[in-house]
Amino acid sequence: MKRIIFALLLIFPSALLSAQGVQVPEVNYDESKVGPYTLEDPLRFANGRRVRNAADWRLRRQEILDIFQSQMYGQMPPAPDGLYLETIEEGVTLAGFGLRKQVRMRFRPDGTGPAIDWLVLRPRYAKGPVPTILLLNYYGNQTLLTDKEVLVCGSWLRNNEQMLIRDHHCCEESRGLLTGHDFISIFPFDMLLARGYAVVTACYGDVSPDPIRGNNSDVNPQDAAYTGVFELWGPRDPARTDNPTALGAWAWALMRGMDLVERDPALDQSRMVLTGCSRLGKAALIAGAFDERAAVVVPVQTGGGGVPLAKRNYGETISTERVSFTHWYCKAYGQYAGNEDKMPFDQHLLLSCIAPRALLVEGFDKPWFDTKGEFLALQAASPVWPFLGRTGLPSVSWPDDYDTSAIGPWLGYVRRDQAHGIAACDWTWMLAFADRVFGL
Repeated sequence: MKRIIFALLLIFPSALLSAQGVQVPEVNYDESKVGPYTLEDPLRFANGRRVRNAADWRLRRQEILDIFQSQMYGQMPPAPDGLYLETIEEGVTLAGFGLRKQVRMRFRPDGTGPAIDWLVLRPRYAKGPVPTILLLNYYGNQTLLTDKEVLVCGSWLRNNEQMLIRDHHCCEESRGLLTGHDFISIFPFDMLLARGYAVVTACYGDVSPDPIRGNNSDVNPQDAAYTGVFELWGPRDPARTDNPTALGAWAWALMRGMDLVERDPALDQSRMVLTGCSRLGKAALIAGAFDERAAVVVPVQTGGGGVPLAKRNYGETISTERVSFTHWYCKAYGQYAGNEDKMPFDQHLLLSCIAPRALLVEGFDKPWFDTKGEFLALQAASPVWPFLGRTGLPSVSWPDDYDTSAIGPWLGYVRRDQAHGIAACDWTWMLAFADRVFGL
């Protein structure tokens, strides 16, 4: 029963808020109530001028990114002045087929301030640099391996009895918890390494806490969320409507993960796959849009504020996002709650900023996640790929669950039912897509 309740709260966070007495806007699940809307052309500047060549697209892409920084995700924090890496442990793992390394990343030369602990796994017998899958995890690196050497995450996390997070901290008993198959997400690192990929991951709690109303009555989300790496960027300006946000911070951390990959000669910096699920899928999408070093971007089940079109007003909307997760978005975004038709942008523009690199969206077939809105966003972004010399989204109708006909060489979409998380089939689709891109 606890697992069922946990899964429902992941899928329908508004249910939790309603139970806590917070007013939640009505959610539309009726396709006939989706009104008309207009989407901006990604290949036309805001002033109406058409994008005519690759040089123009560079300018248009920056224009789009500036819109998302000022109107939705807040200003993307700058790269740190310094990056200081300490290998704190390494050894053999996964029955001898893998190599494990734990790297503590700091941002000040004196070793003070925030730190992110990265877990790096790679095939032991690889003969050269290998492609890398880069992601943030929810519950600590120790949940992903049974190895007793993996450090137990010491960062503040939301309480979760299923994941043995109590008093906002992980415990030793959670070691290897997500290596089994009795959970909604699995991390088959043995299979990933056997396919020739390395994995680089860190707990998102190392970056910034993620408190929400109702789950942490002793914590003010607006105060607690802006700690961790936010310390690096100085005091927040209450007068600004585009301050950095939690989603921006998690995306920033993924960019620092790419920095780590670039510094490791065993990892191929030209073949990085950026992924994540739910809010961390949003973070992967944002990082992939802003940072062109990621060759392949695979956001999984992002929900509203990620891939689906906001102007459809279907499932998760700006109104519910602003009630549930105020620290994910900047203040300016609130002006569009209930006024989506006034938005000068939508999520298809963010998707277009990944072109001409490879993008695969993996959806979750529950109305809250608006899988049709995801597919429509991809269709609207697709023209940018052929404009830049790549193949766009295949010309097929909205695919059924598990139908892979909408996965093209460079742009693709697939969706499934069952539970909200990264399942075995999600990893399989991701690897098959990345293999084609990398010519493996």
